Amino acid sequence: MTRIAIIGCGIIGATIAYELSQVPGLEITAIDRAYEPATGATQAALGVLMGIISQKVKGRAWRLRERTLRRYEILIPELEAIAECSIPYNRQGIVKLCFPGDDLEKWRNLCETRRSQGWSLELLTPEQVRSRYEQLADLDLIGAVYSPQDRQLDPVALTRALVSAATRQGVAFQFGVEVLGARYTETGDRKICQGLETSVGSLAVDWAIVAAGLGSTALTEQLGEAVEIRPVLGQGLKVRLATPLGAGRPEPVLTGDDVHIVPLGRGEYWIGATVEFPQAGMELRGDRAQLDAVWERAIAFCPGLADGEIVNTWSGLRPRPEGRPAPVIGPLDGFKNVLLATGHYRNGILLAPATALAVRETISENEC
Repeated sequence: MTRIAIIGCGIIGATIAYELSQVPGLEITAIDRAYEPATGATQAALGVLMGIISQKVKGRAWRLRERTLRRYEILIPELEAIAECSIPYNRQGIVKLCFPGDDLEKWRNLCETRRSQGWSLELLTPEQVRSRYEQLADLDLIGAVYSPQDRQLDPVALTRALVSAATRQGVAFQFGVEVLGARYTETGDRKICQGLETSVGSLAVDWAIVAAGLGSTALTEQLGEAVEIRPVLGQGLKVRLATPLGAGRPEPVLTGDDVHIVPLGRGEYWIGATVEFPQAGMELRGDRAQLDAVWERAIAFCPGLADGEIVNTWSGLRPRPEGRPAPVIGPLDGFKNVLLATGHYRNGILLAPATALAVRETISENEC
């Protein structure tokens, strides 16, 4: 049996664990210092899968998005069957509002590109927007872009389902366990990780996968090949209305000016999210004024939100790589058997399936 250790059990680590659980001959242990899954960046995410509506049209960035969207369409029902649960999954698409100053020609070109790639993307006139989405205020719009094949899901429900399904398929999860150090040897120009020292004992490994988000920096430092991941804070809120905004119609995610209005059903909505960078030497704490600004902008889009009750607010730290593009997927420099799957910044939920498939392929190719 090939021994695999996955460090981190947020959405990335949990998806990797599930995908690897389907590969014969692997003994998989997933470790997280939290006492339950999805307590870090995952629990603060809005779960908006902006793939087709993204301006990424080629190269690695687009390939990851396209692959992940295709996988989700199969993965969600697959998990629901194995884990015997329901995962909230909004198939009504995403509507991006366009305001004066936005480049509509850029969006027209994207619509054509997506059509040639086999995906749907529709450019709406202001009149079409007002006709379809009566919950919107009389905004100064120049149009909107509708992406019917983009999705939104509940990140916590998804992660728990991944853990449950992977457990049923033989993965051993260790929550409330810290990685204290690593053992490795040097062979030629590359090192080999032989094991991990954890708060509950030693763990021998043939492969170590670092999927620990912000914790990845300390882990890679222990291996002598530090990868710097820095936090970017995001805040959001949940509001409950007596009557849904869509008046019984299907409700897509509405987005504009980096504000997202995410329908959850039963008159509930997530609103978010702020993007707050740390200042040198200062503790990163949420700025309430920034969250208030997002809330006010959301009400400006949909005045009916003002009648709702704010039932929850939260914040989370997104892991952003320093000095390299997000995410970081691939071998740790200098190591033969340590893989990085971290630093997804604002796209952890979006890119989790593609990341897990890439890790699965790397291990399968090297173990054949």
